[in-house]
Amino acid sequence: MHKFFFITDRKQFKKPFLDTVKEVLDKGIRLIQIREKDLPDDELFKLTEEVLKVSQGYDVRIFINSRVDVATILKLDGVHLPSKSLPIYAVKHRFPELIVGKSCHNVEDVVKAQEEGADYVYISPIFNVEGKGEPIGLEKLKEIIKVSKIPVYALGGINKSNYEEVLKTGVYGIAGIRFFIQ
Repeated sequence: MHKFFFITDRKQFKKPFLDTVKEVLDKGIRLIQIREKDLPDDELFKLTEEVLKVSQGYDVRIFINSRVDVATILKLDGVHLPSKSLPIYAVKHRFPELIVGKSCHNVEDVVKAQEEGADYVYISPIFNVEGKGEPIGLEKLKEIIKVSKIPVYALGGINKSNYEEVLKTGVYGIAGIRFFIQ
């Protein structure tokens, strides 16, 4: 797994969706999570197919938010599960070929995700993000990293002025939307 995980949100993109994906790939990002929760099934499926086409030749791993069905039909690399979603063990048991990640917000979430078989976790929010709850901060992030036996990606409020501090905590990597398109 690479250090940087790009999460899509076309509502935050200034350029067309596929142009933004291509730009991120050209910057060297090799993990993409398609997270377009508001799209109807047919549009999400078509968009995911387009991302697969645009990413050919980049040696990139493509994940999708929540949609195990789309991940398996299109042979994506994995699925990322929100904090309140399907149990990881159920997905891993039925689809062992998928890399499964989970969104977590505290040490207990991370421990549970590990026990259920998650391959990696996002922990968020690290810094203040409007509407995303109390920030964890760097000290709590360090505590979580000590407990985790799987890769931990920091997410939330990370930008060009603080990402080096985040990486110094020992976190496996950074996940984000705006961080990669600014």
